[in-house]
Amino acid sequence: MGGLKSYRNIPLSPQVVQESMPEYRASKDKISRMTQDGMLLRLKRGLYSVPRSVTGLSLSKELIANHLYGPSYVSFESALSYHGLIPERVYVTKSATLKRKKTYNTPVGHFQYIHVPEEYYPIGLIIEIIENNYAYMMASPEKALCDLILSTSGLRLNSVKSVAEYVIHDLRIDQDSLLSLNLNIIEACALNGYKKEDMRNLFKFLTKLKGK
Repeated sequence: MGGLKSYRNIPLSPQVVQESMPEYRASKDKISRMTQDGMLLRLKRGLYSVPRSVTGLSLSKELIANHLYGPSYVSFESALSYHGLIPERVYVTKSATLKRKKTYNTPVGHFQYIHVPEEYYPIGLIIEIIENNYAYMMASPEKALCDLILSTSGLRLNSVKSVAEYVIHDLRIDQDSLLSLNLNIIEACALNGYKKEDMRNLFKFLTKLKGK
């Protein structure tokens, strides 16, 4: 399985799997058998990953999330936890997408995709490069917070006080993390997203907190 190991933990199409094993070039049955034997993980129809037992490498849920459904970027509680802003462990990898909402249950975990507006989508995105081996699209801390506010049904932040209650007491984001947030990204989200009043109040709260 040396050919498969060379792809490390990058999700693969059936064509790539077959190219890695020219002796089994035309065999869909071979891919099925490899999946049954634990040499491949089937993430969805037409997408596979090579497990750690073969490569010796941990699978990246963030990388898998980008490949499962796109265009998309990891965000919401998943990105807030990734960046160390919230203390809770996250069990569902959530992403924002331009497409309709979608959910996948895979051998490596649960993945959820939430629609965001087209003009709003590209604001505050970063590319995380891991050991020069692979990369994935992720929301910045600011964008992840705005995405969460935008997508949370029934949440209304109609005052600076309500924002403080939400981010400090409900999300339990500490003050040092809040002080590090980029106000320009928050302002751009307020101009281009839904819940404009909520976003403006978030901007006002952070501006006040920073003493500007």
